[in-house]
Amino acid sequence: MLSVDLNCDMGEGFPYDAALMDYVSSVNIACGYHAGDEAKMRTTVRNAIQKGVAIGAHPSYADRENFGRTLMSLTSDEIREIVTAQISKLQDICLEEGGMLTHVKPHGSLYNQAAKDAEIAAAIAQAVNAIDPNLVLFGLSGSVSISEAKKLGLRTASEAFADRTYKADGSLTPRSEPDALIDDLNQAADQAFRMISKGNVVATDGEIITIEADTICIHGDGDHALEFAAAIHKKLTENGIKIKAING
Repeated sequence: MLSVDLNCDMGEGFPYDAALMDYVSSVNIACGYHAGDEAKMRTTVRNAIQKGVAIGAHPSYADRENFGRTLMSLTSDEIREIVTAQISKLQDICLEEGGMLTHVKPHGSLYNQAAKDAEIAAAIAQAVNAIDPNLVLFGLSGSVSISEAKKLGLRTASEAFADRTYKADGSLTPRSEPDALIDDLNQAADQAFRMISKGNVVATDGEIITIEADTICIHGDGDHALEFAAAIHKKLTENGIKIKAING
């Protein structure tokens, strides 16, 4: 039986977190740098433990004004420092609440820059490895985020996106472009199913590109986040695909 992890970014101040946990197997919790705070982190951890979903850290650049989506130029040391601080904070909360941190998924511009920049990717991987080499690092499928983490011997999860479009080079269409987001829930569900069952996706120019999907992201910040999550979950399970956390 095919299986896949469904992950969702949470603790960012949107109203559907607890309900979304019924449809996903992993959550990535904002650590205060682009969104969230200690209270939201703790509440989200408690809900995740109750719902039985895997808990991950969602570190970002310190950019609350732009939701972590501003391109920044930090040194490797600075990246290791901010990533370490955020993961460690969430890890402490998990332990205090009786849970366990299982994975790390960078957010926004930090994620996108790491997908293309080996130095940034290596700094993130080094921070994760130093905290706990058993943590799984989520990164864009086919990116240097994955290859740099593997060089350190880290476990990785190649991530694909149900509600984003792709360029022919395998990169996500920038949000600044009008066709970056998929607004039709059936189209998003079909794309998720195709990525798992066929291992490819149709790019914006019509080219079919190979993609590895260990985990699929469902965004929790849209107006119709619950409907999208339910549709994707239904499409996959009705077609015999098991929803399972990477470490499950």
